[in-house]
Order: sequence, then structure tokens, then C-alpha cells
Amino acid sequence: MSEAIDDDLYQRTKALLEPGDIRLNGVIVDTELTNEEEPTLHQATLDIGDVIAEAAGIEPTDTYVYSGNDDDRFGVNQHQGLTLDGEEFVWECQQLIRDSTYDIVFYYEADADQAAIVRGVEELGFGATGVEGE
Repeated sequence: MSEAIDDDLYQRTKALLEPGDIRLNGVIVDTELTNEEEPTLHQATLDIGDVIAEAAGIEPTDTYVYSGNDDDRFGVNQHQGLTLDGEEFVWECQQLIRDSTYDIVFYYEADADQAAIVRGVEELGFGATGVEGE
């Protein structure tokens, strides 16, 4: 676990991955981005979503982002990556401000390549802590 990620956030993320209809894994992304950098945060969310799609065997161009801002069933700063053809779930994230910077918690189906996701997030220049579900 990255030193920048505290145990509380890790445990809260792990709780999101508890068994349900589908098995999930996750990644906590430490961005160091502030409120003043929201356009960069938005682009980072899209780029990380593309990494997750690729690791799940889905072309990023075959996905779109559905935002909490568009639907009262979601919170602000909560987004989903869905497929264009059937609106299937690819990933979901929550952008959380903690200690004046954003951490983004993503979760996705457990059959996506977890190591590739963590590596891809790190290649984008962010800290990444993988969280595996049950």
C-alpha cells in the first residue's frame, strides 16, 4: 500500500468490493491534484478509465463516461465507464478530496488485468494502490 494512501481509505475501498452480483477489484489513485486543477482531474479520470478498459479487453473508443452530474442516482464526482453497444459496466469511480488533494477510487470487474491497471496508472504519473476484492 502506498504511503500516501491511508488505511481508512483502503478499508473503505475494500468494503466497496464486497461480493455482489459481480466480482470486483479496485485501484486507489493518488493524484495530488487540487480543486483548482479540476480540468486536469477530469482528464486523468478519462485516461485512467481508458487504462482500465484496455486491461479488461475493451477498446477505450467503445466506451463513454456517464457522470453523477447527469443523474440524481449518483453523487457529484461519481462517474461510470460504460460500453457504447450495450451500456455494460466497465468501471466506476469516486473522486474524493482528502487533505486538500484528490484521490480517485476506481472499481471494475475482477477479470481485468490488475497488474496492468496499476502499472498503467503509475505510467500516467500517479500513485496507485491496487485493492483486490474477495
